[in-house]
Amino acid sequence: WPMPRLDHYAEAWQALVDLQRDGLLRSIGVSNFLPEHLERIIAATGVTPAVNQVELHPYFPQAGLREVHARLGIRTESWSPIGRAGAVLAEPPVVAAARAHGRTPVQVVLRWQVQLGAVPLPKSADAARQRENLSVFDFALEEDEVAAISALGRPDGRLWGADPATNE
Repeated sequence: WPMPRLDHYAEAWQALVDLQRDGLLRSIGVSNFLPEHLERIIAATGVTPAVNQVELHPYFPQAGLREVHARLGIRTESWSPIGRAGAVLAEPPVVAAARAHGRTPVQVVLRWQVQLGAVPLPKSADAARQRENLSVFDFALEEDEVAAISALGRPDGRLWGADPATNE
């Protein structure tokens, strides 16, 4: 049977798969892929991405996508994990958890990410802030704190409204 022509997602993914197979890459992943994109490339190549880097923060917790990742064995990596350090840091559940644990709101949000099973990628050029961002592994949020922060999710929670279903 002739192989069906791969769409552009699958063609690009196949190129990465080939580079990994040839030993030039150890691990390969994608960014901003929706479940249908993931299914398309996995079906076309038989190879599952190690990671999918997506927008994920308390206003946009992506529960459905994280469930798909868990089912497929894909690691969720979060870009803009603290929502551009905006209003989310003043939200009552974040502030309450920070007080309860003697931490900053940023540390609470990053710990929330870790407890969701995500790998947050906070951006900071400040060395003190970088150290603070790494100090999230010596405490744990209570289940009700995680749930309260997750409940901050909004249907319009994307920072720039860039939906991968309509933007490439």
